[in-house]
Formats: sequence, structure tokens, C-alpha cells
Amino acid sequence: MRVVIVTESFPPDINGVAHCAQQTARHLAARGHEPLVVAPATAAGPEADAAAPCPVVRVPSLPLPGYPQVRVALPSRRVAQAVAAHRAHVVHLASPFVLGVRGMAAAARHGVPAVAVYQTDLAGYARTYMGAGEAAAWRRIRSVHAAADRTLAPSSAARLDLEAHGVPRVRLWPRGVDGARFRPGRRDASLRAELAPGGELLVGYVGRLAPEKHVELLARTCGLPGVRVVVVGDGPSRASLGGALPGAVFLGRRTGDELARIFASLDVFVHTGPFETFCQTVQEAMASGVPVVAPAVGGPLDLVAHGRTGLLVPPGDAEAVRDAVWSLAADPALRAAYGAAGRAAVVDRTWEAVGDQLVEHYAEVLRARTAVAA
Repeated sequence: MRVVIVTESFPPDINGVAHCAQQTARHLAARGHEPLVVAPATAAGPEADAAAPCPVVRVPSLPLPGYPQVRVALPSRRVAQAVAAHRAHVVHLASPFVLGVRGMAAAARHGVPAVAVYQTDLAGYARTYMGAGEAAAWRRIRSVHAAADRTLAPSSAARLDLEAHGVPRVRLWPRGVDGARFRPGRRDASLRAELAPGGELLVGYVGRLAPEKHVELLARTCGLPGVRVVVVGDGPSRASLGGALPGAVFLGRRTGDELARIFASLDVFVHTGPFETFCQTVQEAMASGVPVVAPAVGGPLDLVAHGRTGLLVPPGDAEAVRDAVWSLAADPALRAAYGAAGRAAVVDRTWEAVGDQLVEHYAEVLRARTAVAA
């Protein structure tokens, strides 16, 4: 099967959309399919794609004003040319919004079915950054996804949200996790001694440092005795968070095995953002055997079993985050039980397993197109 993956982001970008698109391309290639990625150009240049699992076509782009880590594709004929030249059977649209719209148009022009993967809560971002614009964001989302043969939602909450806003043909497709990389055995005593020389409980956040993530909700947790907050990631909020989280250790961006070692060395993982359609870092923490505290909204509702693998708290409630961490700090046995249960819950959710589910979604839309044509 020849698949063109049109994605708003791709490595070396570090975010959920880029990671999922890369894993999708890698799985398709490993299964003998022929993927091709179309993505915005990055400042890293062509050498950034040397290790990609398939050919990558880059479209001219510009950094988003005020958020240069995000690049927005410029108008280009390369998307349509890529779909035609690859003789695509399916066009896969990863979090379509700008480049994905052109991918959808190219698929329609060439009579190729399109599968749109919903990943970003753009309405929530509009509320965070502009204080308005949610209705316009949903109109854009609805218009793009309604044109697709199928929309794949990463969580039950995302599926319900899409359906409530009039998006048709929505199915559930979760994300995989690398349980061999993210595992309890990577816990590192020397790293723990470096981060918590006084033997403090290590409480970590991993992700973008941006307003929509509300990392400042960890401020009260920073004040707990015997607790050290560790923040992994970078973004436009980095400077302000330095003052908002007194005593926290900021490690910047980390990836691969180094990130896995940090995850496994934590005692508690906390996610603070209320706009997650899935929340891959929660799943990676669980695979690492670490109990999770997360807001009771969006993707974490599918991942965290409250009182079994971690604790769900009201979104936006710094006191609730602090109290949940403190309850786990006081009970090492409970932390161990939650961590073991979390690992067991996600370890079989491999990228291979969810990748095969994706291929079946492709096959179903192709069969449906064939039936209509007949």
C-alpha cells in the first residue's frame, strides 16, 4: 500500500504530532508498505531527514510568530505533486489544519481516500492564546475532517468532542508506546542523587513549556517539604516558569534513552495541561512504572485509572495537584502499586499493535471506496 502522510510537524520537531507521524511511517515501512511524508521545512535543513524511515518531501514554511518552535507551511504545489507522483492509495492527514487542508484537496483531486488523524485541541489553544476563537477553530476542524473518509480520534473524550461538533465518521485510534525503551529498569540511582541530593521525592513534568500546558500549577507542589520538582522540555514559557516554580530543576529538552532514564527515575509524574487529546507523556510514565497525577479531562481519562494507576484531579486546580502528590509522597507502597499497575495497563499497547490497527482503517476506507465505485 502506498501512503502519503501529510503532517503539520515531523522530526526533528519534538511533539506528539511529529512523534506519531514518525512512528506511523516507521511501522508502514516495516510492514512492507511504501510511505512518503510531506511536512513543513525546518531550520535544520535536508540533513534532518537522513535518519527518517521513508522519503520526506519538505514544504516551505515560516516560524509561528511568538512560538518559533512551531512552523507553518506556506502555499506550495509540492503536496499535490507528491500525492500524484507517489501514486498514493491513501492520504494520511496528521493533525490537519494548514498543510493538511492542501493534503485533503490533493486527495480529492486525485480520487484518493483520506484518513484524518485528530491530535490537537485547536479550540482549547484558541481560548488560551486569544481568549476567543473557539467557534472559528471548530468550524475549521469540522470542515477539514468532514471531507475525510474517516477521522481517527486518539481517546474517548476526543471522539465525543468531535461528534458533538458535527464531525462524521469518527473512529477510535489510540497511540502506541515503546515499552522496551520506557521501562522501570532504567531507574538510575546516580541520576536521582544528582537531581535530589537530599533524598527528596522526585516529581516530574515532561512536555512543552507553553501557556496551554499550565505548568505553573506545580508551584504549590514545589513548596512541599522533601519534594523536588523536575521539569523536562522547552518552549515560550520557560523564562516565566523559572520564577513561578521556586527550587525546580529545569533539564531542557531530552529525548530517547536519556528521556527514558529520567522518566524511570521519577517517583511521581504530573501532567498539568487540560487540552490533551491523548497525552503520550502520561503513557510513557506509566510504561516506566511511575504513578501519574493528571487532570480529569481529555485523553488522561482513558489512560489513568483513578485509584489504581494514579490519581485524577480537577483541571486547573493547583491545590488538588499538590494534595495528590503529597498523598503519594506519604505512601511508598501505594506508589509502587500504582506504578506496577500502570506498566501492566500499557505495556502491550505497542506501536506495532496500534500500527496494524491503522492499516486496517486504511483497508476499510479503500474497501468502502471500491464498493461505492462498483
